[in-house]
Amino acid sequence: MISGRRILAILRKELLQLRRDRMTFGMIVMIPLIQLVLFGYAINTEIRHIPAVLVDQSESSLSRSLVQMVEATQVVRFEQRVATVAEAKRAIVRAEVRAAFIIPEDVAQRLVRSPAIGSRFADGLQQVGARPIAQWVADGSDTLVAAAIRSLRSMPLGEMFRESSNTATPTFEVTLFYNPEQRSVVNIVPGLVGIILTMTMIMFTSAAIVRESERGNMEMLITTPIRPVEIMIGKIIPYVGIGLVQVGIILGLGALLFSVTVAGSLWVLLLVTLFFIVASLSLGLVLSTLASNQLQAMQMTVFVLMPSILLSGFMFPYEGMPRGAQLIADLLPATHFMRIIRGVVLRDAGLIDLLPDSLWLLGFALLGLGLASLRFRKRLD
Repeated sequence: MISGRRILAILRKELLQLRRDRMTFGMIVMIPLIQLVLFGYAINTEIRHIPAVLVDQSESSLSRSLVQMVEATQVVRFEQRVATVAEAKRAIVRAEVRAAFIIPEDVAQRLVRSPAIGSRFADGLQQVGARPIAQWVADGSDTLVAAAIRSLRSMPLGEMFRESSNTATPTFEVTLFYNPEQRSVVNIVPGLVGIILTMTMIMFTSAAIVRESERGNMEMLITTPIRPVEIMIGKIIPYVGIGLVQVGIILGLGALLFSVTVAGSLWVLLLVTLFFIVASLSLGLVLSTLASNQLQAMQMTVFVLMPSILLSGFMFPYEGMPRGAQLIADLLPATHFMRIIRGVVLRDAGLIDLLPDSLWLLGFALLGLGLASLRFRKRLD
């Protein structure tokens, strides 16, 4: 017969053990709390304040009025002002901005000029009687960002154009770089590299130290002359090769199945990927020195993985997040790598273009290795 007394005894034991395990108890509270905050507050598909660059070749009252009307929509935020289209395109390649607004020198003449019947836009659409008076150039790799920019194509321009005797609606030409066909897979494939590496690299190393303790190998390590930093480096080197194999599989299948090829240098891609792999592995080692068992290590891995998926720009545009969520996202290696790999794979960005994010990943990797070594030394003491 089943004994209620014995079941209650086991129940009491488990509750007492859970109360003593502060890490697990904290995860029980923190994981749903973080999910609620991320989904309810940080995730926003209505994109506002997209960083953009302005190229005003007219420098007239009309062009200034155009800029004010565009800014009033709150869809974009002009963060830079440059003199040439080439500079604007370079800012897009570097991921400093996501779009460029180009106002031609003859914008006033374009306004009063007779309609260009059947004017064809770069995104493949055609409007009869449309008159492009200015141009948007946007990073089309993110379909949500591209859709937000395209919504400005035929925005109402108000009283400014009523003086024109022409009845055609003035419009903006929209040119989408890197993904004119608006295929979502173009953005997803390189993003998956960052997410899969985050998940596997942190998972592999987050249990590395506690696994040594559980297997009884910690005493053997204590008696050897090996330094803590040497142990950390020795533990991550095998996983670096595993990570590179994963990158090759994802990008290879992406090219074979979805025609998403690497536009940039493979050597640049290899270098920045190494930075990210080491950064993720060092983060896993730090978590491993904090955990007392493999279950806790797995819980902390999930704790890091969820924000990496939701805040890094993989699922939702970074620009659509509130400032607080962006500050958290900037602390995650996945956020910086997401910008880097999409820059190399989609925009043919070079190492100089990716330098800020690359240096951040390198610094994070060195800091993580140093912190893990210090934590491991303290653990041995």
